[in-house]
Amino acid sequence: MKQGVAVVRTAPERARNRDSSYPFRFDSYFYYLSGFPEPEAVLVLVAGAKAKSMLFCREKSPEREVWDGFRYGPDQAREIFGFDEAHPISELDELMPQLLADQPAIFCDVGSDGDWDSRVIGWINKVRAQVRSGVTAPAEICDIRLFLDDMRLIKDPHELGTMRRAAAISTEAHRRAMRATRPGLREYEIEAEIVHEFRRRGAQAPAYTPIVAGGANSCVLHYVQNDAMLKDGDLLLIDAGCELDGYASDITRTFPVGGKFAGPQRDIYEMVLAAQAAAIAEVKPGAEWENPHNAAVKVLAQGMVDLGLCKGTVDSAIESGDYRRFFMHRTGHWLGLDVHDAGDYKRNGKWVDLKPGMVLTVEPGCYVRPGEGVPEKFWNIGVRIEDDALVTGSGCEIITAAAPKKIEDIESLMRD
Repeated sequence: MKQGVAVVRTAPERARNRDSSYPFRFDSYFYYLSGFPEPEAVLVLVAGAKAKSMLFCREKSPEREVWDGFRYGPDQAREIFGFDEAHPISELDELMPQLLADQPAIFCDVGSDGDWDSRVIGWINKVRAQVRSGVTAPAEICDIRLFLDDMRLIKDPHELGTMRRAAAISTEAHRRAMRATRPGLREYEIEAEIVHEFRRRGAQAPAYTPIVAGGANSCVLHYVQNDAMLKDGDLLLIDAGCELDGYASDITRTFPVGGKFAGPQRDIYEMVLAAQAAAIAEVKPGAEWENPHNAAVKVLAQGMVDLGLCKGTVDSAIESGDYRRFFMHRTGHWLGLDVHDAGDYKRNGKWVDLKPGMVLTVEPGCYVRPGEGVPEKFWNIGVRIEDDALVTGSGCEIITAAAPKKIEDIESLMRD
């Protein structure tokens, strides 16, 4: 980062209803730089000859701690988290014009919130008001996320350790769900098994609202009602991952409610599993981001033609986009502090190259809704298989590999 002052705030607390707030979750950019977990906090980084880090946070308050729990306060925050300085959040507006004086630029999340933008402009205007005293105001307002996105793409060993633990917890949750599933239960009962395992093993929360979709619901990509009855003969698609110490995991598994794949289900499932294997083979350093997706599409299009879902040749199904009737999303996304993590996918018209330390999902699928010309035996079969892949020096490591996905492994686990 060039010389200037960076100002990064955490997320605000949000009211859920009267006298009740949603569980607080810090802003990912703020947490990435600070590790500080409390609300009402702002990180200030001064870059240049007199570099320093400063935290503005809530003051200690024995009265509020009786109601809301422990607060670090500025003194403990400075000592424990290693900031050069720490101040009460109430002093932010007073000190920021002093910190911005004679600085060439301010870096912040410009454009994300109108009230915050106005506050930043207010600090700059206070500096401009001192121009006759020889003080200059920042000439540039830069989006700090452009700098942080590249940093967040490459995970360091500590981050990877946390992500591996999150993956292990989520893996066990999916295994638990497979063991618990049987006809006659409700989707939310299986969701409860998953969330129970997350918390039992120390994860703070689901990284996103779990998708527990039986039967026709498996063909709804973002289905979250999770209240339907599970029926023998149907598949159950579960897309669920935990968040551990801020970092997300993301796994999808699809398996038969009754414990055994029927013929058409097996055909679709094996096609998707082969597509995922082809995509994973393309996750390696130097490969373009799009390579795994293209590999998956080629396998899926071939399978769709072979099964009679698409007409014509494989090339025509791809060129016309006919395969998108049954596979309408991308094959993956970045993974980290956010489930759909920060970072570009394409720059200057070219797909980003994969590098060691990047973590991405690999999640092809096939979703067959009833329709004219669609073989009825495949109706309402939705399959997605998703794993988390770490790019290594020679290829990739599937950190969620312990979640069963081979047909014989799934059927064995559910039978036993």
